[in-house]
Amino acid sequence: MKKQIRKWSLRITAVFIVIVLLLAGILLNPSTLYANKVIYKNYTIYYHTASINPTLLQQLDTVTGNLKKSELYKQDHHIDICLNDGSIYPLLVQSLQGAAFGWGFYDKVVLAGNAHYNNNFVELRGYKWNLTQLLTHEAVHCLQFSRWGLLKSNPVAGIPAWKWEGYPEYIARTGAEQQNLQTNITRLQSVLQTDNNGWINFADGTGTSISYYKNWLLIMYCMDVKKWTYESVLKDTSAVQVIEAEMMAWYQQHNQ
Repeated sequence: MKKQIRKWSLRITAVFIVIVLLLAGILLNPSTLYANKVIYKNYTIYYHTASINPTLLQQLDTVTGNLKKSELYKQDHHIDICLNDGSIYPLLVQSLQGAAFGWGFYDKVVLAGNAHYNNNFVELRGYKWNLTQLLTHEAVHCLQFSRWGLLKSNPVAGIPAWKWEGYPEYIARTGAEQQNLQTNITRLQSVLQTDNNGWINFADGTGTSISYYKNWLLIMYCMDVKKWTYESVLKDTSAVQVIEAEMMAWYQQHNQ
């Protein structure tokens, strides 16, 4: 009986390993689930049933300009852009990662929702996220993975969300209304006094979740006020409550 159980355990383990390897192979090779692709500078764009909107190429140029601000940027870094235009690839990623406007992992940026390229936003469940800023955010996750590898990146590494998600937001949020920390904190405080449904909007009609917004402001404080590098942020052991208290004390001092 024990031998039979051991035999079945080995078989189940072998099947599980095969499934994991097949799934990993598909995730790392989007071409298996897309009909078409085109290479544009440092990007390979995978698309399925529709042709590529030329506006996307302009947006990717802006993304590259944004990424150059990051200490993680490498000129030769290549990123795959996977569009949500009929391929089941985004649905596969969603089944593993959960619903989102997009995902960034390894060297892959995957869009979800309905992309409106000419108006520069992605729509999901009635909410809108700036498309160029979303692409930048997810591309920064690729840079994080490239710098630190699988074991030292989230979700494996368990890095606090404000550090892991706040930095891509810091690099991505380049709008004129988004550059001043005091103004950003004031906006947050104003929104928190309303029935906001966990969402905060910008002047262009797009927005972000309040949790992501808070993460971004904490990174903005660390890097613009404290003059830390992102690597310093990751190495610092201060609790998030300590950083937030420091930021709010700074805000009160400069907002009198």
